[in-house]
Amino acid sequence: MRQVSMATRDELLAVVAARYRSGTRPEKTRIADEFAAVTGFHRKHVLRLLRAGPTDRRAALRPARRIYDEAVRDALIVLWEASDRICGKRLKALIPTLVPVMERHGHLALAPEIRASLLTVSAATIDRTLRPQRERSGVRRQRRGPASSIRRSIPVRTFSDWNDPPPGFVEADLVAHSGPIAAGAFVQTLVLTDIATGWTECAPLLLREQTLLVSVLTQMRGLMPFPLLGLDVDNDTVFMNESVRDYCRDAGIVLTRCRPYRKNDQAHIEQKNGAIVRRIVGYRRFEGMEAARMLAGLYATTRLFVNAFQPSFKLAEKERDGARVRKRYHTPATPCDRLLADPRTIPEVCARVEALRADLDPVRLLADMRTHQRALVEIADRIGPSVDATAAPQVGPVPIAAFLAGLRTAWQLGEVRPTAQAKPSLKRWRRRADPLVTVTDEMRAWFEADPSQTGCELLQRLQTTYPGHYPDGLLRTVQRRLQVWRSEMASSLVFGVQAPAIPSATNSPGTCA
Repeated sequence: MRQVSMATRDELLAVVAARYRSGTRPEKTRIADEFAAVTGFHRKHVLRLLRAGPTDRRAALRPARRIYDEAVRDALIVLWEASDRICGKRLKALIPTLVPVMERHGHLALAPEIRASLLTVSAATIDRTLRPQRERSGVRRQRRGPASSIRRSIPVRTFSDWNDPPPGFVEADLVAHSGPIAAGAFVQTLVLTDIATGWTECAPLLLREQTLLVSVLTQMRGLMPFPLLGLDVDNDTVFMNESVRDYCRDAGIVLTRCRPYRKNDQAHIEQKNGAIVRRIVGYRRFEGMEAARMLAGLYATTRLFVNAFQPSFKLAEKERDGARVRKRYHTPATPCDRLLADPRTIPEVCARVEALRADLDPVRLLADMRTHQRALVEIADRIGPSVDATAAPQVGPVPIAAFLAGLRTAWQLGEVRPTAQAKPSLKRWRRRADPLVTVTDEMRAWFEADPSQTGCELLQRLQTTYPGHYPDGLLRTVQRRLQVWRSEMASSLVFGVQAPAIPSATNSPGTCA
């Protein structure tokens, strides 16, 4: 039977509710049966609706109750900003650690009842409370190297071969900061991720060179709180060479590799490449000593913030039932917490980790990360041979008092997360001339006169006005141009301003024809 609309149900309820409440028992039974048959509602729900009536039935069905007041909400916003806007499940796991740290450094002064509420609030309530802030703040080519005896001598390790290794077995990968064109020399990031704990270390490489990689790997081993026991790499030639193989053999490190073209064999490091490096650094092009030094300063702060104050999920088990895959995860925990909780961690390592985390201030770490990010943006934006590559960027540190004061309202100012991905417009730029550059203003006027026009209609009007100049193959370009204009119009209607994050279609490097 076809169900009626919600509007029809409300109209029907308004008509029969009064007659139901004043009727006799047989009449009430007949009215309830007819109402349930027409609307498709469960009979118990029908009885509640008819008793409540059309005006106050929502309040009668779901009485409003509020457990957490505005003080708890404001404290959650500050904690959410200080944790870099992580999800509710991760924030709930971090609150018992983050609240004492921020109180110890003088960033929070909570009343006992508010502190107790923060420690008992659920992850769903956190997400529901922070939903308005989230809404306001929001936004390959494979190379095959020649087969070599070195590659054949290194054993293959797949994702299922790890079998819960102790801390010290890591996956390694390189992240290229080449921008849209992988030509010339550019900086790369060497990333190491521990399998057992998720501990992540990053360091910049000025060049893709095997001896330089070995030197940087030696420096990273000194920063890690536990000894490096195993190194799992991909089949890149920068790893598959005598220098890396002999270095691992002499240092007692087990060197393994994944299968070619099977990125799931290195799922741990691939996830960190996107969740940490790309979110923090973005997709800009960086080259030269200045960019490498600034990346090194950014990673020196990032490693402390990510490993001490960023809980992450860890897969506990996975079951497959036909096409359905069920996954169960451990409770979110930081790499520091996992390292301390692992029974295979020796006491010296535990003492080193506890001493490292004892004096860390997450708010100051966030401020330092944003300072380095602004400096990197200035470096990437410099164009021309007259720029002095040795000059330090003129970007000062953020005053910690001003940074802390903005945590409560940072969500209102747009995307300011230090781990936010770079703007999509910076990822690619136009590689051929804009075919609509001479008629863009005229098309914009047509759109503003009638915003309901489709891209096909605009292209047909363009072909009628200028016959023989604009073929049908430009339809996708016109549609992209139309999408930008509609987004700008929507932003102006909602916020009263043009959308700053969407570049102009005529001169934007991020729009492809």
